[in-house]
Amino acid sequence: MLPTGEPQPPAATLTFLCLLLLGFAWQLLAVPGTFIVPAGFAFVPGNLFGGAGAPPAVPAMPPPATLVTYLFFHAGWLHLLGNLLFLWVFGPRVEETLGPGRWTVLLLACGIAAGFVQAWPEPSSAIGMVGASGAISGLLGAWLYFHPRETLPFAVPFLPGMRPPAWLALIAWFGLQLLYANWTETVPGGTAFRAHVGGFACGLLLSPVLHFLGLLSADARAVARTLRSRDSSH
Repeated sequence: MLPTGEPQPPAATLTFLCLLLLGFAWQLLAVPGTFIVPAGFAFVPGNLFGGAGAPPAVPAMPPPATLVTYLFFHAGWLHLLGNLLFLWVFGPRVEETLGPGRWTVLLLACGIAAGFVQAWPEPSSAIGMVGASGAISGLLGAWLYFHPRETLPFAVPFLPGMRPPAWLALIAWFGLQLLYANWTETVPGGTAFRAHVGGFACGLLLSPVLHFLGLLSADARAVARTLRSRDSSH
């Protein structure tokens, strides 16, 4: 059972953050003087579903496993730092609500869902995908389910001094991802907006299931507080 005293550190969030940093360090140091994006660990739809237009690299992992391994590598500094920022803003609060075990299940499930959604229109694509943004988008979906009335823990840059409620900001963000997913083409090095959509939707839909399971578990007391706070906000 979770202790009832001091808040516990977000162990799962910190662990995932450290794994992302380690993955990026390996990309920097594996080949001296060269930054590499490991093709064998990237998720390539055509390797999993067949029909990739280009010969795949020698696989380091079986294609199904790349639905997880792709999360731990990034295309560059900005890609990594953006994901770390969103992870740290949204991860600890969702972990506090779900607990580290269910948080981890949520994150991995959203990462896998993000890969499938990205691949859905082009299952034979030979374009590899790396990065944790789809999985982290699932944390945004979970935040929308658990804490819709809370204000975001940061100010919106173009609205100085204003902190909109989470439901408004997150729905607006999701709408933008939908627009970009339909109006832009995915190219090597581009942003996988469909993965953001898939991860967010998975987080939103999976959260009530994990919430219900949490209420049946040994740490139900901590999870139940969220249910009461949601009820009292209406």
